[in-house]
Formats: sequence, structure tokens, C-alpha cells
Amino acid sequence: MKTVPFAAKIGARVIILGNGLTGTTSVTFNGVPADFTVESDTYIKATVPAGATTGTVSVVTPSGTLNSNPLFQVLK
Repeated sequence: MKTVPFAAKIGARVIILGNGLTGTTSVTFNGVPADFTVESDTYIKATVPAGATTGTVSVVTPSGTLNSNPLFQVLK
């Protein structure tokens, strides 16, 4: 799973690309919950939440948790 872009400021919209994303129940940026919308089985729109720091974006799907690679960078 990857994010586009891989770096953004708090409040920015980010695209998450992966497989099996339908039914996603949670998106977090280094542990901080984010608002998100599942657009398709391979595409999620998410907003970088206040309090997020550089680290892993995690997506909880019905088949397990997916983690971003590379790490997502929160810009100042």
C-alpha cells in the first residue's frame, strides 16, 4: 500500500492506493485516526489529521491491516 503524495501538511487530502480496500474500518497516520472515504477496492481518499507525525499510515481492512511503504512524512 502506498500514499500519493508520500509527504503532505496537516489537513491535506491524500490518496491511498492498495488492494482489498473495500470495507476499510480505520485509517491512521502514525496512530492518529483520520477522516477517510473508500472510493473503490484500490483507492481511498484521506485527510492528514491534526496531531499526525511522520510515520506509518495504517489501513484496517476486513482481511487485515495494511501499512504504508515508504513512511509518510508530515510537513510543517
